[in-house]
Amino acid sequence: MGTQQILLIVLSVIIVGVAVAVGIQMFNTQAMNSNRQAIVGDLQTLGAQVMQYYRTPSSQGGAGSSITNGTEADLYGFMGWGSNPDTTDTGVFTLDITATNVVSIVGVGTETGNNGTSGVSATLTVTCTGSSPLSTTINN
Repeated sequence: MGTQQILLIVLSVIIVGVAVAVGIQMFNTQAMNSNRQAIVGDLQTLGAQVMQYYRTPSSQGGAGSSITNGTEADLYGFMGWGSNPDTTDTGVFTLDITATNVVSIVGVGTETGNNGTSGVSATLTVTCTGSSPLSTTINN
């Protein structure tokens, strides 16, 4: 084999290796972004359920315009959670009543986040009495 042929083979192997590495990186980034978007979507749904609980009269199993009228277990039951935290295919969601009529929900996904050690995560703060009750923060 000539020198030119060996050089072409080596160059081809390098190009294929770089292409595979870039493809794997693109796949991992897409998986992380998809899981993050799924977590945020689930958080929005859970936030809407908290608002529904807040606005439902206590005689019908809701909070009657005050989250503190019931217990956290009442809220879990209203939302269909068996316990806190709740685990889904998307990730793990933890709910916490942080203040009067303020609920914080943290979602941690199944894909590794930007820090490379823990799952993608986001926090939704539901301020039931606010004009814009849902506020989402991407953690990782």
